[in-house]
Amino acid sequence: MTTHSAFSRRRFLVGLAALPLLAACGQRSSSSGTEMELIAWPKEDRWPAVFYQASPEAQEAYRYAAAHPEILQYFPCYCGCGEFGHRSVLDCSIREFRPDGSVVLSGMTFG
Repeated sequence: MTTHSAFSRRRFLVGLAALPLLAACGQRSSSSGTEMELIAWPKEDRWPAVFYQASPEAQEAYRYAAAHPEILQYFPCYCGCGEFGHRSVLDCSIREFRPDGSVVLSGMTFG
């Protein structure tokens, strides 16, 4: 096994471990019926205040999702939030990747 394949396998397994945390997207965080805009700058380790109120495991899941969308995009969402347009577990945590490096978090896991 090469170093590259071992690293890819490790990243995949870490992503797989994050699935239950990201799939806990029961309720939407809302303000007047619309999802709050939760903006983060992961490369600068800047996150919205509600992020720091989440469990360490949930925080790590958001960090992983922001850093590895190429992995999580392939895991289907299985928590019933398809009605919100989610196609994958990635959608349960990240709504949008912006050109300026910021991301808009989905508030589903913050519930």
